[in-house]
Amino acid sequence: MRIWVTGGAGFIGNHLVRHLVRNYPQDHIIVVDALTYAGNLANLSDVAEAPNYTFYKADIADATAMEALWQTHPPDAILHLAAESHVDRSILSPRHFVHTNVLGTITLLELARGLWKDRSDVVFYQVSTDEVYGSLSDEGFFEEGTPYDPRSPYSASKAAADHFVRAYGHTYGLPYLISNCGNNYGPYQFPEKLIPLTILNLMQRKPIPIYGRGENVRDWIYVEDHVRAIDRLLRAGRRGHTYLIGAENPRRNIDVVSRLCQLYDEITGSQDSLSLITFVTDRPGHDYRYAIKPSPHLLELGWRPQVSFDEGLRQTIRWYLDNPDWIAAVQTGEYRHYYEMQYGSRLRG
Repeated sequence: MRIWVTGGAGFIGNHLVRHLVRNYPQDHIIVVDALTYAGNLANLSDVAEAPNYTFYKADIADATAMEALWQTHPPDAILHLAAESHVDRSILSPRHFVHTNVLGTITLLELARGLWKDRSDVVFYQVSTDEVYGSLSDEGFFEEGTPYDPRSPYSASKAAADHFVRAYGHTYGLPYLISNCGNNYGPYQFPEKLIPLTILNLMQRKPIPIYGRGENVRDWIYVEDHVRAIDRLLRAGRRGHTYLIGAENPRRNIDVVSRLCQLYDEITGSQDSLSLITFVTDRPGHDYRYAIKPSPHLLELGWRPQVSFDEGLRQTIRWYLDNPDWIAAVQTGEYRHYYEMQYGSRLRG
């Protein structure tokens, strides 16, 4: 099988690519990534010489480039992970999210529906987010059938992409899968996200910014557990179906950061890391609570999360401690500019 992985040099994508390259040597894995700020070829250096791996730098919204690649490496499956994914950045610049998340998805769908005509042995797999469902109150979980209610430019762009995938399935008969997952964490995550940002600030003994009072709740899953779910659904999921992937692990942001501080001190021998926590002005439209219940059919396929939250956090902390060169490479001037723009005035009060 020839499999495209769009966004394969990003956080979830690089874990998925390594999983597929190593476990399915008979498959050819083609990575398509524009290598924007969060895409990093160093994430894939350990499989770069594998005979079943090929990388192409390209913007998925570039129809000419995508068609040329299709002619060279016509896929049997597209695992579509390429996306602008950070809510804060979507508030600053929504147009970038429409370009990649909506127009990029439509570009791929147009190719697939034209070149996969009358084929039932192929699949367009849209990897999406639980944020499309909006915000929950203190109780309950997102489940199959929960109505979409996106509240940020990021979640609106992902919701639009999901709807286009379903529309192409209904209108053109395109075989598709969609999965919506909770917050991922683990090695190689770009340090704009809560967990790696906290770890890097702990390493540098800098203030750890938390929006509001840290009461917002997110449902966390270790990235390798998510990857195993994607693989299971690619090979055994029902076409035309939407699956929810989650570890049923909702936690307040303040509790996540506090636990990271405790584990960091335990691992490194540091002291008083909790004192670095700094509450800052909340971001606009901050959704209160996400919690996701995994789809029954996914559980019937034998998938279960295998990494506990504490163990996942320990593994993640150790990875960042052991990879200072990777950290130095991603903390470029662009990253420092974004960090100052996002948190500088908040931290200075």
